[in-house]
Amino acid sequence: MSATTEHAHDHDHDHGPARGLMRWITTTNHKDIGTMYLVFALTMLFVGGLMALIVRAELFQPGIQFVNPAFFNQMTTTHALVMLFGMIMPAFAGFANWMIPMMIGAPDMALPRLNNWSFWLLPFAATMLLSTLFMPGGGPAAGWTMYPPLSLQGGDSFPFTIFAVHLLGISSIMASINIIVTILNMRAPGMTLLKMPLFVWTWLITAYLLIGVMPVLAGGVTMLLTDQFFGTSFFQAAGGGDPVLFQHIFWFFGHPEVYIIILPAFGIVSHIIPTFSRKPLFGHESMVFATASIGFLSFIVWAHHMFTVGMPLAGTLFFMMSTMLIAVPTGVKIFNWTATMWRGSISFETPMLFAVGFLFMFSIGGFSGLMMALAPVDFQYHDTYFIVAHFHYVMVPGALFAALGGAYYWLPKWTGHMYDEKLGKVHFWLSTIFVNLLFFPQHFLGLAGMPRRIPDYATQFADWNMWSSVGAFGFGFSQLLFVYIVIKCVRGGEKASAKVWDRPFGLEWTVPSPAPYHTFEKAPEIK
Repeated sequence: MSATTEHAHDHDHDHGPARGLMRWITTTNHKDIGTMYLVFALTMLFVGGLMALIVRAELFQPGIQFVNPAFFNQMTTTHALVMLFGMIMPAFAGFANWMIPMMIGAPDMALPRLNNWSFWLLPFAATMLLSTLFMPGGGPAAGWTMYPPLSLQGGDSFPFTIFAVHLLGISSIMASINIIVTILNMRAPGMTLLKMPLFVWTWLITAYLLIGVMPVLAGGVTMLLTDQFFGTSFFQAAGGGDPVLFQHIFWFFGHPEVYIIILPAFGIVSHIIPTFSRKPLFGHESMVFATASIGFLSFIVWAHHMFTVGMPLAGTLFFMMSTMLIAVPTGVKIFNWTATMWRGSISFETPMLFAVGFLFMFSIGGFSGLMMALAPVDFQYHDTYFIVAHFHYVMVPGALFAALGGAYYWLPKWTGHMYDEKLGKVHFWLSTIFVNLLFFPQHFLGLAGMPRRIPDYATQFADWNMWSSVGAFGFGFSQLLFVYIVIKCVRGGEKASAKVWDRPFGLEWTVPSPAPYHTFEKAPEIK
């Protein structure tokens, strides 16, 4: 694919950003909004990370050390809600805002005012969620799954938590509509669907997943609200309801949610590996179909989270088999990334290190997920620390590492400066060492039978918990280095060229670095 581009950066002085605070409040520019999403996500990373450190400090040794059990439960619950809805999803929305228009040759998102509103709902929702920690009875403490009847026993925080989840969901749906409309209507002439970059494809499928499952979650939590305040009994056995119904509703949302988070990560890695292997992505079309297959399968596997609840044998077999089937398209992706590197002229700059780290460590999370697809095995691991280890291997060295790799990859394009490569590599190695020290011992804790979500534990679990906590603090403080690298890069450094890397692929590398405030006012021609 080649492109000829005529840029409008000569007119920047006429159409440049407004000055001062109002630029950020009223902006409809996709780059400004992308930046705000990314800064917001980084802030939430440290807020949610602080909660995780409180949890790990308490678990450093047996006994109750620093916080009471009620506050411990609030920390585990709020940490999960903040990290999922406030950090990792907005982070990928930031990448989408910055990169999708530039990758498809569009001047902006299709619905810029909606874009502004999608972002500005987030800080209000996050503030409301965090404010519950200061309410009588404290914040939500029933886990991020909000299972009744436990969640119905929450204090004043309960309706505020539900409302915050509603706002976060509305923000996601509006952003998804915008992304779909942009991709389907604003591609440059000649850019057919199968010529679209993988990151754009993964976000197109992710946006449909969000629109498919977010209303289901909204319906479920609204039914919780009516059970609590309007006398209904959807989930209350005493009134003829069934708490298991909520689990079905929640996981119909909850499992696709995992792919909503990981598919954009796949997209980012699919750009980094070809660039630093100096080869086009192996099997572009098969990657697209694998992504679509994962998206479809994610809708029909939800009950593998509920094997221990009990279900008919036919149901158990169906959810076992359909869950294991997801390994096939995921394996296609792993194979294609590996084949892209095969006999490539590979160099290991920081983005590539994070992409290769993602490849290895996400696979660990994927394999432990396959183990839990087996119902007899899942019965042994359910609600143990093995689940915590599996989930976090998917989310942290999986999704978060891809996001960090993407940030290093496109940072020169965003700022016009090269980041400090030495510090970037130090950041990668510190993160990799400590993230494995943090989560790998949790496999052993789970296999030995340590339950999750407990503030105290038997003494035989002490050693692995101590190492896990050391890893948590090391990983958390390592991320401060990332903030320093980003600030240093924004403030100056070696000038970045338009292409930045040796052999990048895509339209975004045809515009100068930093990317002009307005790009592609005249659509590029794709040949």
